[in-house]
Amino acid sequence: MGAAHSASEEVRELEGKTGFSSDQIEQLHRRFKQLSGDQPTIRKENFNNVPDLELNPIRSKIVRAFFDNRNLRKGSSGLADEINFEDFLTIMSYFRPIDTTMDEEQVQLCRKEKLRFLFHMYDSDSGGRITLEEYRNVVEELLSGNPHIEKESARSIADGAMMEAASVCVGQMEPDQVYEGITFDDFLKSRKNPNVRAQLTSKEADGGGSVLRSGSHLRGHHDLAGHRHRDQDARPLP
Repeated sequence: MGAAHSASEEVRELEGKTGFSSDQIEQLHRRFKQLSGDQPTIRKENFNNVPDLELNPIRSKIVRAFFDNRNLRKGSSGLADEINFEDFLTIMSYFRPIDTTMDEEQVQLCRKEKLRFLFHMYDSDSGGRITLEEYRNVVEELLSGNPHIEKESARSIADGAMMEAASVCVGQMEPDQVYEGITFDDFLKSRKNPNVRAQLTSKEADGGGSVLRSGSHLRGHHDLAGHRHRDQDARPLP
């Protein structure tokens, strides 16, 4: 009786922290156990068994995001060696659908958190800015599977997107002015420009959802930019 009561309290606490329902928490716990091999924690190598991630060109960045202390809300830098179930739920909550009962302020806050998660994927050194080199790395990885695009072309694409972001965020730059990188506030501003938004949040935004999409039966999900996916994309693990 006492154990059952304690478990119920724990579930309610997780509901409050993550926004997931008790049924969703149960489903995600089953997925966690699949990934961990029924162990109490998950390490990076456990993600080798996620089929969707194998085909994702930025797989390493997606997996890294699960262990980023910023996303785990445990610090401003550094990576965890392993994560427990509560940590796993914290990360998965970034992919939770925006609740239709939310008011506009809550919706905007939810989307901001999703974009912060995406920002952290770019800002790999936890410096608080997405530098040109960091953005180049992401673009090159994204385009690495395309045999028709050479590395130099990928760099040109990244440079162009970064300069467009700079023009949106800081206005007309002087010829000798150096743009140090995109801050999170800049990142939010860039969302208002359709050209920059498309380049900064297109393919990467959906990548992390592979774990949720492959590993649970949750109906429907949002990518990190806050867009709704159709239910058929929320397919269970074969």
